[in-house]
Amino acid sequence: MNLPFEVRIGLRYTRAGRTARRRNAFISFISGISMAGIALGVAALIVVLSVMNGFQKEVRDRMLSVLSHIEVFSYDGALTDWRRVAQQARAHPEVLAAAPYVSAQAMFTSADVVRGALVRGIDPALEPTVSDVVSSLKGGKLNNLVEGEFGVILGIDLARALSVGPGDKVTMIAPQGTVTPAGIVPRLRQFRVIATFESGHYEFDSTLALIHIGDAERLFRVEGPIGVRLKIKDMQQAPRVAAQLAGLLDPGLAVRDWSRQNRTWFAAVQTEKRMMFIILALIILVAAINIISTMVMAVTDKQADIAILRTLGASPRSVMQIFMTQGMVIGLVGTLVGVVTGIVIAQNIDVIVPFIERAFSIQFLSKDVYLIPDLPSDLQAGDVLAVSLMAIALSFLATVFPSLWAARVNPAEALRYE
Repeated sequence: MNLPFEVRIGLRYTRAGRTARRRNAFISFISGISMAGIALGVAALIVVLSVMNGFQKEVRDRMLSVLSHIEVFSYDGALTDWRRVAQQARAHPEVLAAAPYVSAQAMFTSADVVRGALVRGIDPALEPTVSDVVSSLKGGKLNNLVEGEFGVILGIDLARALSVGPGDKVTMIAPQGTVTPAGIVPRLRQFRVIATFESGHYEFDSTLALIHIGDAERLFRVEGPIGVRLKIKDMQQAPRVAAQLAGLLDPGLAVRDWSRQNRTWFAAVQTEKRMMFIILALIILVAAINIISTMVMAVTDKQADIAILRTLGASPRSVMQIFMTQGMVIGLVGTLVGVVTGIVIAQNIDVIVPFIERAFSIQFLSKDVYLIPDLPSDLQAGDVLAVSLMAIALSFLATVFPSLWAARVNPAEALRYE
Protein backbone atom coordinates (compact mmCIF):
# COMPACT_ATOMS: atom_id res chain seq x y z
CA MET A 1 0.00 0.00 0.00
CA ASN A 2 1.34 3.42 -0.98
CA LEU A 3 0.61 5.03 2.38
CA PRO A 4 2.77 7.74 3.97
CA PHE A 5 5.28 6.25 6.38
CA GLU A 6 3.63 8.17 9.25
CA VAL A 7 0.36 6.32 8.65
CA ARG A 8 2.10 2.95 8.27
CA ILE A 9 4.01 3.33 11.53
CA GLY A 10 0.91 4.62 13.35
CA LEU A 11 -1.07 1.57 12.21
CA ARG A 12 1.80 -0.70 13.26
CA TYR A 13 1.86 0.86 16.72
CA THR A 14 -1.88 0.30 17.05
CA ARG A 15 -1.58 -3.46 16.66
CA ALA A 16 1.97 -3.95 17.91
CA GLY A 17 0.91 -4.73 21.45
CA ARG A 18 -0.52 -8.10 20.47
CA THR A 19 2.92 -9.61 19.95
CA ALA A 20 5.21 -7.27 21.82
CA ARG A 21 6.33 -7.32 25.42
CA ARG A 22 4.02 -7.09 28.40
CA ARG A 23 3.99 -3.28 28.60
CA ASN A 24 2.87 -2.99 24.99
CA ALA A 25 0.24 -5.64 25.61
CA PHE A 26 -1.13 -3.53 28.45
CA ILE A 27 -1.24 -0.47 26.19
CA SER A 28 -3.08 -2.53 23.60
CA PHE A 29 -5.57 -3.62 26.27
CA ILE A 30 -6.21 0.01 27.26
CA SER A 31 -6.66 0.86 23.58
CA GLY A 32 -9.30 -1.89 23.32
CA ILE A 33 -11.09 -0.49 26.36
CA SER A 34 -11.10 2.96 24.75
CA MET A 35 -12.51 1.52 21.52
CA ALA A 36 -15.19 -0.34 23.47
CA GLY A 37 -16.08 2.82 25.40
CA ILE A 38 -16.52 4.85 22.24
CA ALA A 39 -18.51 2.04 20.60
CA LEU A 40 -20.76 1.75 23.65
CA GLY A 41 -21.36 5.49 23.81
CA VAL A 42 -22.09 5.82 20.09
CA ALA A 43 -24.42 2.81 20.06
CA ALA A 44 -26.28 3.95 23.18
CA LEU A 45 -26.71 7.46 21.81
CA ILE A 46 -28.01 6.23 18.44
CA VAL A 47 -30.47 3.82 20.08
CA VAL A 48 -31.78 6.37 22.59
CA LEU A 49 -32.23 9.08 19.95
CA SER A 50 -33.98 6.60 17.66
CA VAL A 51 -36.34 5.54 20.44
CA MET A 52 -37.15 9.13 21.34
CA ASN A 53 -37.74 9.99 17.68
CA GLY A 54 -39.97 6.95 17.36
CA PHE A 55 -41.84 7.79 20.55
CA GLN A 56 -42.49 11.33 19.37
CA LYS A 57 -43.54 10.20 15.89
CA GLU A 58 -45.81 7.44 17.19
CA VAL A 59 -47.58 9.66 19.69
CA ARG A 60 -47.90 12.45 17.12
CA ASP A 61 -49.39 10.12 14.50
CA ARG A 62 -51.84 8.64 17.00
CA MET A 63 -52.81 12.11 18.16
CA LEU A 64 -53.48 13.20 14.59
CA SER A 65 -55.66 10.16 13.94
CA VAL A 66 -58.12 11.88 16.27
CA LEU A 67 -57.05 15.52 16.23
CA SER A 68 -57.08 17.75 13.19
CA HIS A 69 -54.07 19.37 11.59
CA ILE A 70 -55.59 22.84 12.01
CA GLU A 71 -58.68 24.17 13.78
CA VAL A 72 -60.49 27.42 12.99
CA PHE A 73 -62.94 28.58 15.64
CA SER A 74 -64.67 31.69 16.92
CA TYR A 75 -64.05 33.26 20.31
CA ASP A 76 -67.71 34.36 20.39
CA GLY A 77 -69.19 30.87 20.39
CA ALA A 78 -71.02 29.35 17.44
CA LEU A 79 -69.62 29.72 13.93
CA THR A 80 -72.91 30.15 12.07
CA ASP A 81 -71.26 30.78 8.70
CA TRP A 82 -68.91 27.82 8.90
CA ARG A 83 -69.43 26.90 5.23
CA ARG A 84 -68.03 30.25 4.13
CA VAL A 85 -65.08 29.84 6.48
CA ALA A 86 -64.46 26.32 5.18
CA GLN A 87 -64.61 27.56 1.59
CA GLN A 88 -62.11 30.32 2.34
CA ALA A 89 -59.79 27.85 4.04
CA ARG A 90 -60.00 25.34 1.19
CA ALA A 91 -58.90 28.08 -1.18
CA HIS A 92 -55.43 27.71 0.35
CA PRO A 93 -53.39 25.29 -1.82
CA GLU A 94 -52.22 23.26 1.19
CA VAL A 95 -55.70 22.60 2.60
CA LEU A 96 -57.26 19.32 1.50
CA ALA A 97 -60.53 19.14 3.44
CA ALA A 98 -62.67 20.83 6.09
CA ALA A 99 -65.34 19.59 8.50
CA PRO A 100 -67.40 21.33 11.21
CA TYR A 101 -67.38 20.29 14.85
CA VAL A 102 -68.85 21.02 18.27
CA SER A 103 -66.83 20.31 21.39
CA ALA A 104 -67.82 20.35 25.07
CA GLN A 105 -67.20 18.61 28.38
CA ALA A 106 -69.76 16.18 29.80
CA MET A 107 -70.11 13.15 32.06
CA PHE A 108 -71.24 9.66 31.15
CA THR A 109 -72.83 7.27 33.61
CA SER A 110 -73.58 3.58 33.41
CA ALA A 111 -74.87 1.71 36.43
CA ASP A 112 -72.87 3.19 39.30
CA VAL A 113 -69.86 4.29 37.19
CA VAL A 114 -69.32 7.95 36.28
CA ARG A 115 -66.65 9.18 33.87
CA GLY A 116 -65.83 12.62 32.53
CA ALA A 117 -65.37 12.93 28.77
CA LEU A 118 -64.75 15.32 25.94
CA VAL A 119 -67.79 15.14 23.69
CA ARG A 120 -67.22 16.05 20.06
CA GLY A 121 -70.09 16.61 17.69
CA ILE A 122 -69.14 15.63 14.14
CA ASP A 123 -70.67 15.45 10.69
CA PRO A 124 -70.44 11.73 9.72
CA ALA A 125 -70.23 12.63 6.03
CA LEU A 126 -67.31 15.05 6.37
CA GLU A 127 -65.41 13.70 9.38
CA PRO A 128 -63.53 10.95 7.45
CA THR A 129 -61.94 13.66 5.28
CA VAL A 130 -60.15 15.25 8.25
CA SER A 131 -59.70 12.32 10.68
CA ASP A 132 -58.59 8.69 10.60
CA VAL A 133 -60.84 7.63 13.47
CA VAL A 134 -63.09 5.76 11.02
CA SER A 135 -60.36 3.20 10.37
CA SER A 136 -60.30 2.21 14.05
CA LEU A 137 -64.06 1.77 14.64
CA LYS A 138 -65.18 -1.51 16.19
CA GLY A 139 -68.68 -2.89 16.35
CA GLY A 140 -70.35 -0.34 14.09
CA LYS A 141 -70.03 2.23 11.32
CA LEU A 142 -69.72 5.99 11.34
CA ASN A 143 -72.83 6.47 9.20
CA ASN A 144 -74.84 4.89 12.03
CA LEU A 145 -74.57 8.29 13.71
CA VAL A 146 -77.96 9.73 12.73
CA GLU A 147 -79.27 13.03 13.99
CA GLY A 148 -82.08 12.60 16.48
CA GLU A 149 -81.30 8.96 17.28
CA PHE A 150 -78.71 9.95 19.88
CA GLY A 151 -75.99 7.46 19.14
CA VAL A 152 -72.48 7.74 20.55
CA ILE A 153 -69.07 6.34 19.66
CA LEU A 154 -66.86 5.87 22.72
CA GLY A 155 -63.12 5.47 23.07
CA ILE A 156 -62.29 1.86 23.84
CA ASP A 157 -60.91 2.57 27.33
CA LEU A 158 -63.83 4.86 28.18
CA ALA A 159 -66.25 2.11 27.13
CA ARG A 160 -64.37 -0.42 29.28
CA ALA A 161 -64.45 1.93 32.26
CA LEU A 162 -68.24 2.26 31.84
CA SER A 163 -68.56 -1.51 31.19
CA VAL A 164 -70.53 -0.94 28.00
CA GLY A 165 -70.25 -2.00 24.38
CA PRO A 166 -72.07 -1.53 21.07
CA GLY A 167 -75.81 -1.70 21.65
CA ASP A 168 -75.67 -0.71 25.33
CA LYS A 169 -77.13 2.47 26.83
CA VAL A 170 -75.25 5.22 28.62
CA THR A 171 -76.50 8.45 30.14
CA MET A 172 -74.82 11.75 29.36
CA ILE A 173 -75.00 14.64 31.82
CA ALA A 174 -74.55 18.00 30.08
CA PRO A 175 -72.98 20.88 32.06
CA GLN A 176 -75.60 23.35 30.83
CA GLY A 177 -78.51 22.84 33.22
CA THR A 178 -82.18 23.63 32.84
CA VAL A 179 -83.56 26.45 34.99
CA THR A 180 -86.68 25.42 36.94
CA PRO A 181 -88.58 26.91 39.91
CA ALA A 182 -86.68 24.42 42.06
CA GLY A 183 -83.34 25.63 40.73
CA ILE A 184 -80.94 24.49 38.02
CA VAL A 185 -81.46 20.87 37.09
CA PRO A 186 -78.73 19.03 35.12
CA ARG A 187 -79.84 17.95 31.67
CA LEU A 188 -79.65 14.22 31.12
CA ARG A 189 -79.86 12.32 27.87
CA GLN A 190 -79.65 8.63 27.21
CA PHE A 191 -77.40 7.53 24.34
CA ARG A 192 -76.98 4.22 22.60
CA VAL A 193 -73.42 3.06 22.00
CA ILE A 194 -73.15 2.30 18.29
CA ALA A 195 -69.38 1.63 18.13
CA THR A 196 -66.06 2.06 19.88
CA PHE A 197 -62.74 3.27 18.51
CA GLU A 198 -59.13 2.61 19.45
CA SER A 199 -56.67 5.26 18.34
CA GLY A 200 -53.78 3.75 20.31
CA HIS A 201 -53.46 6.98 22.31
CA TYR A 202 -54.64 6.41 25.86
CA GLU A 203 -55.62 10.02 26.49
CA PHE A 204 -58.18 9.97 23.68
CA ASP A 205 -59.26 6.35 24.06
CA SER A 206 -60.18 7.03 27.70
CA THR A 207 -61.82 10.47 27.40
CA LEU A 208 -63.27 11.05 23.92
CA ALA A 209 -66.87 10.46 22.79
CA LEU A 210 -68.26 11.23 19.32
CA ILE A 211 -71.89 12.14 18.63
CA HIS A 212 -73.76 13.66 15.68
CA ILE A 213 -73.18 17.38 15.34
CA GLY A 214 -76.93 18.06 15.28
CA ASP A 215 -77.40 16.26 18.61
CA ALA A 216 -74.45 18.15 20.06
CA GLU A 217 -75.89 21.53 19.01
CA ARG A 218 -79.20 20.67 20.65
CA LEU A 219 -77.72 19.30 23.87
CA PHE A 220 -75.14 22.00 24.40
CA ARG A 221 -77.44 24.76 23.20
CA VAL A 222 -75.31 26.23 20.46
CA GLU A 223 -76.70 27.64 17.23
CA GLY A 224 -74.17 25.95 14.98
CA PRO A 225 -70.67 24.46 14.88
CA ILE A 226 -68.12 26.15 17.09
CA GLY A 227 -65.35 25.65 14.52
CA VAL A 228 -63.97 23.95 11.45
CA ARG A 229 -61.33 21.23 11.41
CA LEU A 230 -58.86 21.25 8.50
CA LYS A 231 -56.60 18.64 6.96
CA ILE A 232 -53.53 19.75 5.01
CA LYS A 233 -51.10 18.02 2.65
CA ASP A 234 -48.09 18.04 4.98
CA MET A 235 -48.78 18.10 8.70
CA GLN A 236 -45.23 19.32 9.36
CA GLN A 237 -46.18 22.55 7.61
CA ALA A 238 -49.19 23.11 9.89
CA PRO A 239 -47.66 26.07 11.84
CA ARG A 240 -46.82 27.89 8.60
CA VAL A 241 -50.20 27.18 6.99
CA ALA A 242 -52.02 28.20 10.18
CA ALA A 243 -50.17 31.51 10.24
CA GLN A 244 -51.11 32.15 6.60
CA LEU A 245 -54.76 31.27 7.21
CA ALA A 246 -54.88 33.61 10.19
CA GLY A 247 -54.03 36.45 7.79
CA LEU A 248 -56.60 35.35 5.20
CA LEU A 249 -59.64 34.67 7.41
CA ASP A 250 -61.76 37.14 9.39
CA PRO A 251 -59.94 38.85 12.29
CA GLY A 252 -62.48 37.49 14.79
CA LEU A 253 -61.47 33.89 14.08
CA ALA A 254 -58.75 31.97 15.90
CA VAL A 255 -56.51 29.51 14.05
CA ARG A 256 -54.73 26.78 15.99
CA ASP A 257 -52.52 24.01 14.60
CA TRP A 258 -51.83 20.61 16.17
CA SER A 259 -48.40 21.59 17.49
CA ARG A 260 -49.90 24.42 19.55
CA GLN A 261 -52.58 22.16 20.97
CA ASN A 262 -49.87 19.92 22.46
CA ARG A 263 -47.05 22.44 22.74
CA THR A 264 -46.10 21.53 26.31
CA TRP A 265 -45.78 17.82 25.54
CA PHE A 266 -43.69 18.30 22.38
CA ALA A 267 -41.48 20.89 24.12
CA ALA A 268 -40.89 18.46 26.99
CA VAL A 269 -39.91 15.68 24.56
CA GLN A 270 -37.48 17.96 22.73
CA THR A 271 -35.91 19.08 26.01
CA GLU A 272 -35.59 15.48 27.17
CA LYS A 273 -34.00 14.51 23.86
CA ARG A 274 -31.37 17.28 24.17
CA MET A 275 -30.59 16.33 27.77
CA MET A 276 -30.26 12.64 26.91
CA PHE A 277 -27.90 13.56 24.07
CA ILE A 278 -25.71 15.55 26.47
CA ILE A 279 -25.75 12.87 29.18
CA LEU A 280 -24.95 9.99 26.86
CA ALA A 281 -22.32 12.07 25.06
CA LEU A 282 -20.40 11.99 28.36
CA ILE A 283 -19.82 8.25 27.77
CA ILE A 284 -18.02 9.11 24.55
CA LEU A 285 -16.12 11.89 26.33
CA VAL A 286 -14.91 9.47 29.01
CA ALA A 287 -13.78 7.07 26.27
CA ALA A 288 -11.96 9.94 24.56
CA ILE A 289 -10.17 10.71 27.84
CA ASN A 290 -9.10 7.06 27.90
CA ILE A 291 -7.54 7.64 24.49
CA ILE A 292 -5.45 10.42 26.04
CA SER A 293 -4.16 8.10 28.75
CA THR A 294 -3.48 5.38 26.18
CA MET A 295 -1.56 7.78 23.96
CA VAL A 296 0.47 9.18 26.85
CA MET A 297 1.51 5.64 27.81
CA ALA A 298 2.33 4.87 24.17
CA VAL A 299 4.48 8.00 23.79
CA THR A 300 6.34 7.16 27.01
CA ASP A 301 6.95 3.62 25.82
CA LYS A 302 8.04 4.66 22.32
CA GLN A 303 10.46 7.44 23.21
CA ALA A 304 13.43 5.43 21.91
CA ASP A 305 11.61 4.83 18.63
CA ILE A 306 10.81 8.54 18.40
CA ALA A 307 14.47 9.40 18.94
CA ILE A 308 15.60 6.97 16.22
CA LEU A 309 13.01 8.35 13.79
CA ARG A 310 14.17 11.88 14.51
CA THR A 311 17.83 10.94 13.93
CA LEU A 312 16.84 9.33 10.61
CA GLY A 313 15.36 12.64 9.49
CA ALA A 314 11.72 12.50 10.58
CA SER A 315 10.38 15.95 11.41
CA PRO A 316 8.44 16.76 14.60
CA ARG A 317 5.34 17.07 12.42
CA SER A 318 5.84 13.52 11.13
CA VAL A 319 6.18 12.20 14.67
CA MET A 320 3.01 14.03 15.62
CA GLN A 321 1.17 12.49 12.66
CA ILE A 322 2.29 8.99 13.66
CA PHE A 323 0.67 9.20 17.08
CA MET A 324 -2.37 11.04 15.80
CA THR A 325 -2.86 8.16 13.38
CA GLN A 326 -2.66 5.70 16.25
CA GLY A 327 -5.25 7.63 18.28
CA MET A 328 -7.58 8.22 15.35
CA VAL A 329 -7.59 4.50 14.51
CA ILE A 330 -8.91 3.84 18.01
CA GLY A 331 -11.58 6.51 17.57
CA LEU A 332 -12.59 5.49 14.04
CA VAL A 333 -12.81 1.76 14.82
CA GLY A 334 -14.79 2.44 17.99
CA THR A 335 -17.14 4.81 16.14
CA LEU A 336 -17.66 2.35 13.28
CA VAL A 337 -18.44 -0.53 15.65
CA GLY A 338 -20.78 1.71 17.65
CA VAL A 339 -22.62 2.96 14.55
CA VAL A 340 -23.17 -0.57 13.21
CA THR A 341 -24.28 -1.86 16.63
CA GLY A 342 -26.57 1.11 17.23
CA ILE A 343 -28.21 0.81 13.81
CA VAL A 344 -28.80 -2.93 14.21
CA ILE A 345 -30.36 -2.49 17.67
CA ALA A 346 -32.45 0.53 16.63
CA GLN A 347 -33.87 -1.27 13.60
CA ASN A 348 -34.71 -4.41 15.60
CA ILE A 349 -35.88 -2.87 18.86
CA ASP A 350 -39.43 -4.03 18.19
CA VAL A 351 -38.09 -7.59 18.48
CA ILE A 352 -35.46 -7.10 21.20
CA VAL A 353 -37.66 -5.29 23.74
CA PRO A 354 -40.59 -7.78 23.66
CA PHE A 355 -38.08 -10.62 24.06
CA ILE A 356 -36.60 -8.97 27.18
CA GLU A 357 -40.09 -8.25 28.56
CA ARG A 358 -41.12 -11.89 28.11
CA ALA A 359 -37.85 -13.25 29.46
CA PHE A 360 -37.91 -11.17 32.66
CA SER A 361 -41.71 -10.69 33.01
CA ILE A 362 -41.45 -6.91 33.01
CA GLN A 363 -43.11 -4.08 31.07
CA PHE A 364 -41.07 -1.04 30.07
CA LEU A 365 -44.02 1.15 29.07
CA SER A 366 -47.43 1.43 30.69
CA LYS A 367 -49.81 3.03 28.21
CA ASP A 368 -51.72 4.96 30.88
CA VAL A 369 -48.44 6.74 31.76
CA TYR A 370 -46.49 6.83 28.48
CA LEU A 371 -49.53 7.05 26.15
CA ILE A 372 -48.37 4.09 24.03
CA PRO A 373 -47.65 0.49 25.15
CA ASP A 374 -44.80 -0.39 22.79
CA LEU A 375 -41.29 0.97 22.46
CA PRO A 376 -41.01 2.48 18.96
CA SER A 377 -37.91 3.44 16.99
CA ASP A 378 -37.33 5.96 14.22
CA LEU A 379 -33.73 5.84 13.01
CA GLN A 380 -32.78 9.12 11.35
CA ALA A 381 -29.66 9.57 9.25
CA GLY A 382 -29.09 13.05 10.67
CA ASP A 383 -28.78 11.69 14.22
CA VAL A 384 -26.38 8.94 13.14
CA LEU A 385 -24.23 11.48 11.29
CA ALA A 386 -24.22 13.92 14.23
CA VAL A 387 -23.22 11.22 16.73
CA SER A 388 -20.50 9.86 14.43
CA LEU A 389 -18.99 13.29 13.78
CA MET A 390 -19.04 14.10 17.50
CA ALA A 391 -17.27 10.85 18.38
CA ILE A 392 -14.62 11.37 15.67
CA ALA A 393 -14.10 15.00 16.72
CA LEU A 394 -13.63 14.04 20.39
CA SER A 395 -11.22 11.27 19.37
CA PHE A 396 -9.22 13.73 17.28
CA LEU A 397 -9.04 16.26 20.12
CA ALA A 398 -7.91 13.49 22.47
CA THR A 399 -4.87 12.79 20.26
CA VAL A 400 -3.65 16.38 20.04
CA PHE A 401 -1.89 16.74 23.41
CA PRO A 402 -0.07 13.34 23.41
CA SER A 403 0.99 13.88 19.77
CA LEU A 404 2.38 17.34 20.53
CA TRP A 405 4.26 15.86 23.47
CA ALA A 406 5.72 13.14 21.22
CA ALA A 407 6.81 15.77 18.68
CA ARG A 408 8.75 17.62 21.39
CA VAL A 409 10.77 14.61 22.58
CA ASN A 410 14.50 15.38 22.58
CA PRO A 411 16.34 12.52 20.78
CA ALA A 412 19.47 12.89 22.95
CA GLU A 413 17.50 12.74 26.21
CA ALA A 414 15.42 9.82 24.98
CA LEU A 415 18.49 7.71 24.01
CA ARG A 416 20.56 8.56 27.07
CA TYR A 417 19.50 5.50 29.05
CA GLU A 418 18.91 3.12 26.15
